[in-house]
This record gives sequence, C-alpha cells and structure tokens, in this order.
Amino acid sequence: MDIMLVGLYVLVLATLVGNEVISKVPPTLHTPLMSGANAISGISIVGALIVAAQAESPLLWWIGVAAVAQGMLNVVGGFLVTDRMLQMFKKR
Repeated sequence: MDIMLVGLYVLVLATLVGNEVISKVPPTLHTPLMSGANAISGISIVGALIVAAQAESPLLWWIGVAAVAQGMLNVVGGFLVTDRMLQMFKKR
C-alpha cells in the first residue's frame, strides 16, 4: 500500500506543479509546447502499458488502462491542435 500512497503523492504534486507552469505560459506558446508534450506523452503511454501488463491486481490494471487512455487522448488532441495550427499557415 506504500507504493499506492507514494503514487498518489506524485500525482497530486505533478497536478499542482503542472497547473502552475501552464498557467504562466502565454497563449501563443501553447501549441509549440503541446507538440513537445506529445513526445513526453508517448513515453508515458509506454510506461502505462508496462504497468498494465505487469499488474498484480485488478485495481492496478484499471489504473494502467486509464493512464493509457488519458495519454492517448493527450497525444491525439495535441496532433489535432498542431494540425489545425499548421492549416492556418497554408496558402489558400
């Protein structure tokens, strides 16, 4: 149970720090940062797949599946926003 508690601490701290960092970024930089975040999300998806594959309990498996789903949503959303931004620079 200690691992779950440490994981919960990491989740809460990462959420708070991430919120502080993103709230200070000007809107013009959000899209380039999202492109960089896609690479990080890809790495976290691989980690989540490993966690889900090695889960010893149904709870850990569901947490791993939820992490994969959220990471995929982030990657797909990032690609959609980046594609939309690139469409703005194309000549008509």
